[in-house]
Amino acid sequence: MAKIAFILLCHKDPDAIIQQARQLTAVGDYIAIHFDARSSKDAYAKIKTELSDNPNVTYAKKRIKCGWGAWSLVQATLYAVEAAVEDFPRASHFYMVSGDCMAIKSAVHTHKFLDAEDVDYIESFDYFDSDWIKTGFKEERLIYRHFFNERTQKPLFYAAFNFQRRFGLTRQIPKDLQIMIGSQWWCLRRRTIEFVLEFVRKRKDVMRFFRTTWIPDETFFQTIVRHLVPKEEIRTRTLTFLMFTDYGMPATFYNDHYDLLLAQDGLFARKISPEAKELKNRLGVLYASDREDFRISNEGRSLFKFLTGRGRIGRRFATRFWETETSLGRERELLIIACKKWHVAKRLTDAIRAETDVPAIDYLFNEDDTNMPDLGGIQSTLGKRTRHRRALMRMLFDYYQTNKLVICLDTANIDLMQDFFSDRSNTRLLEIDCTFSDEYLTGHARRVGLAGDHTSRETLDQLLPTIRYDVIFESDRIRDANFAGTYRLREVANETENARALAAFLGIEDEAAEKLAKTPYLFVD
Repeated sequence: MAKIAFILLCHKDPDAIIQQARQLTAVGDYIAIHFDARSSKDAYAKIKTELSDNPNVTYAKKRIKCGWGAWSLVQATLYAVEAAVEDFPRASHFYMVSGDCMAIKSAVHTHKFLDAEDVDYIESFDYFDSDWIKTGFKEERLIYRHFFNERTQKPLFYAAFNFQRRFGLTRQIPKDLQIMIGSQWWCLRRRTIEFVLEFVRKRKDVMRFFRTTWIPDETFFQTIVRHLVPKEEIRTRTLTFLMFTDYGMPATFYNDHYDLLLAQDGLFARKISPEAKELKNRLGVLYASDREDFRISNEGRSLFKFLTGRGRIGRRFATRFWETETSLGRERELLIIACKKWHVAKRLTDAIRAETDVPAIDYLFNEDDTNMPDLGGIQSTLGKRTRHRRALMRMLFDYYQTNKLVICLDTANIDLMQDFFSDRSNTRLLEIDCTFSDEYLTGHARRVGLAGDHTSRETLDQLLPTIRYDVIFESDRIRDANFAGTYRLREVANETENARALAAFLGIEDEAAEKLAKTPYLFVD
């Protein structure tokens, strides 16, 4: 009978990882865990301590910092696979999962399914002939070298790309490889995994090529397996059921999706909401059961597409079934910087990005040209961002694969602050209290169209008290709202006081907060 070694890449929620590992190993299967080196050491220690008495759990021998679209995701997978091969000699199959995946069939059904055919399950479509990539880079992923992370080092990523394109610095794809593409959620037989590891050791040229390929987790295993295994021994599909929303993000499943998931033609599903505790418990019990009476209707994707279409033409008045949960999530921390002087807040977010791992986005609800990732169009205009603000924020948390995110708001955006503070997420506010000289307020009046270059001094003298009052009024409204978790960074305060506020607001060590408080020219106009 099949024995599965699950390959788990994860970076958050140690309690959920512990529960997932116990559920998957309760029937005799195995799990190899790679916990992102960017994540808390205490969280990793908790996982190892809680699972220390479980012989069916092992860990990647080396932990590395992972980044979306980067080689590090493939390398982390290889580290976990190597540990599983070494520690679990009885494992017959190796199944790639994430912390958001759950079984939607029983272990009995899953093992019988894998025993039925001696094949590998991995999406592997021809890279150039298929339409797997809908938009964005295609050939450019391969023929140029990508040394920087597109999400965390966007300016460097595109500068390096544009430099190579300008001077024609392309490279050749390894001639004996047909590049394939597909989902990273695969299930491979033991001998296939052993072939892949041997290939990795021998073909240094291929490894060099993929290390600087963009989003290699969609091409590396897909290409190598197709190169090593006869096509009749490959089923070009994933055994993990997943769907994508209108905006190209994975749809999330909640407590009321249990029956829907069991009816799908898959063994696992991604992705399960962290707050769907009941669903996770029911699926955990299901995996350990002897149930085999699954009626596969497989209507999930067609139903999803139908409901999406009705929403598009205005024939929907209720919440879409995948959007029934509008919370950002209890485990998430939304950190709002409120400042009237946008350049001051932007200097601070630049420093936050440089000194911490916390993603920070500038005035996304105030400036059209804010530097934002492509989220399928929802980010394209200020109107869309504001109308779909909670969906936008959830997508940004998912995009950056983080539970902590900083955004900037103008002090006038009290309605947005109230909306976010009403959410079940952990929301905190840092108000930056600046001084406003007459010269600055005059410039502000000209920037927002209240005054022009030829406005008389007399008119400005009458206008400035009103503008100053508006600034004070906005700050008073924020204070009158009595938001829980509010901190202040003051231009007139000393660096020690400001460091304390930053440490509490960001949840960082005092040393890092002191560096932020000493940001050069932070309050200079």
